[in-house]
Amino acid sequence: MSKTRKSPPMTHKPQQQQSQLSISATAVIDIDASADGSNATSLPRFRMVAYTGGPMRVAGWRYPVIIDLAGLSIPSQARPIRFGHDPLSGVGHTDAIRVEGGQLIATGIVSRDTPAAREVVVSSKNGFPWQASVGAGVDEFEFVKEGQKVTVNGTQYSGPVNVVRKSSLGEISFVDLGADGATSASVAAQASATSGDPDMDDSQSSTKDEPTTNPNTPITPAPVPNEPTNVQPDVTAAIEAMRAAHATELERIAAIRRIYNGALPTLEARAIREGWNLERAELEKIRGTRPAVPAIHVQNNTINAPILEAACFLAANLSNVEEIADEQSLDLAARRFRGGIGLQELLLEAAWANGYSGRNFRDHRAVMRAAFGHSIEASSVSNIDIGGILSNVANKFLLDGFFSVERTWRNICAVRNVSDFKTVTSYRLIGKDQYELVAPGGELKHGNLGNESYTNKADTYGLMMAVDRRDIINDDLGAITTVPRKLGRGSGLKINDVFWTIFMNNAAFFTAGNKNFLTGTDTVLSIDGLTKAEVAYYDLVDSDGKPIGTMPAVVLVPTALSAIGTQLYKSLEMRDNTANARTPVSNPHVGKFRVEVSRYLANALYTGNSAKAWYLMTDPNDLPLIEVAFLNGQEAPTIETADADFNVLGVQMRGYHDFGVALQDPRAAIKCKGEA
Repeated sequence: MSKTRKSPPMTHKPQQQQSQLSISATAVIDIDASADGSNATSLPRFRMVAYTGGPMRVAGWRYPVIIDLAGLSIPSQARPIRFGHDPLSGVGHTDAIRVEGGQLIATGIVSRDTPAAREVVVSSKNGFPWQASVGAGVDEFEFVKEGQKVTVNGTQYSGPVNVVRKSSLGEISFVDLGADGATSASVAAQASATSGDPDMDDSQSSTKDEPTTNPNTPITPAPVPNEPTNVQPDVTAAIEAMRAAHATELERIAAIRRIYNGALPTLEARAIREGWNLERAELEKIRGTRPAVPAIHVQNNTINAPILEAACFLAANLSNVEEIADEQSLDLAARRFRGGIGLQELLLEAAWANGYSGRNFRDHRAVMRAAFGHSIEASSVSNIDIGGILSNVANKFLLDGFFSVERTWRNICAVRNVSDFKTVTSYRLIGKDQYELVAPGGELKHGNLGNESYTNKADTYGLMMAVDRRDIINDDLGAITTVPRKLGRGSGLKINDVFWTIFMNNAAFFTAGNKNFLTGTDTVLSIDGLTKAEVAYYDLVDSDGKPIGTMPAVVLVPTALSAIGTQLYKSLEMRDNTANARTPVSNPHVGKFRVEVSRYLANALYTGNSAKAWYLMTDPNDLPLIEVAFLNGQEAPTIETADADFNVLGVQMRGYHDFGVALQDPRAAIKCKGEA
């Protein structure tokens, strides 16, 4: 679908929504191999980067999503940790949640004694790569259109993009597979000694072949062989301090190497060279191994009329849907109704919004009453007008059907706007309608209007169809799209039928006496025939015998003459390849007259049909040959939808069109018979 649309500067307010949001993120889990659970300090701990602050590609969203961390509400530092977002599968709790460097970071304790908690701990020790998912409520988000810019989390981004402006953190879950399969979790065992890490109770444990000395605890050096016994006390203290510092540095390097375990060698070398502590080394490893853009899943539960209309358009595969529905409604409809919306679901959504308490379509009469705002259970003010939704949807498909038929008539007629169904009369300026020489003194002479007039009037054409009980029970959404499309096509066919019936029944309109009808073999559509018609048109005069002053602009032909008409309009030369071929002739009419083709001109059911006759016409805005009058300027038909009468189970649709057609000025065209 789709054309690129330029959006005006955004002035709308952010949309209010209530959604559940889950963010897959990289997690680091530290498990205390010696912990027995007897006290809080021996419990396993975890640390995770929950969100990086950048744009995210989200399944079901057309455009990226950014969570504004400035608008993220953290109700408390102690948030529940669960397994797979299941409230019955508790794992532990957080003790620190913070936004740091444009990221959301959380640490906590595996404090629950549940099978889920034991599964997380044991599987982590075994090296299972757990992932994390954060549950949050979305309270407000904003759609930034294409060509606009927005600054979020300290960085400027260009639209189109969705910005979650306000959200509330709920819980964090361990999951075996998040939305982004590339996420990972690194696992290390804890020692029982304290490392001084502000976020972790214990530091990384050593392997069986390495000492477990705390790097922050001073170490008493072993005696040095052959060391003089008369060393001064201050020198001895300095040596001990140097040895202790050296031992501490060696242990820091060993711990960093265990953290990286051969991965990210460049980052490992930097950590050793720049003297990083263990906390920074772990966090930098997380940043180096996490996915660049975590994925999120959003389920939106807010339903309104534009979203339901967009869902109907998407389900029916309407071709120009992006031109008739706003982007945000299309996005929400695509996420909420991924499998497409059915007729029953559409009616149920409207009924629920209007106060209906049932949960299924068994009592379809009650659903229908509630959907149309007639239910006793419905609220006093209807939230969703299903009649308006059905009318809007039906109108789009009505127009789709209306414009699917031939519209040549619209290119050769003048259009009049009438306010009622009375006969209207239009007058032509003739006679003394030219300017007169102004005599000295500046007095202007009065002109005289001629009495040439032409009439027209609008009539009503219409048809009623219904979506009956069977369509609703069968959950046939096509009923509310196919029926109006048929009504629209019927309207298009009717206006063609009326127009061409009047246009082709023109034996009394095109006559030799009016000098606008040419016959003979030399009127066949060709260079010579078109030249003859052009000369005849230029020779037409008004009632005073003066040239009418308009120029021919259109050649109207039946389908049999479409090819030669196009050649006369586009070809520079018209070559004759017969045995008696003449010298190639340059086409003097190239680019002169626009060609219009109608299949009605040669149809045997219409009086005056001919496969050889053609017309040379002026622009209808200059001098109309035929005129179409529309009531209140409404050129397209109208469709109305309502619940059916008491004796009919279903939804009624009626389409109607108010228009009239009448021939106008015979001097607006030349008709060529195309034969003797």
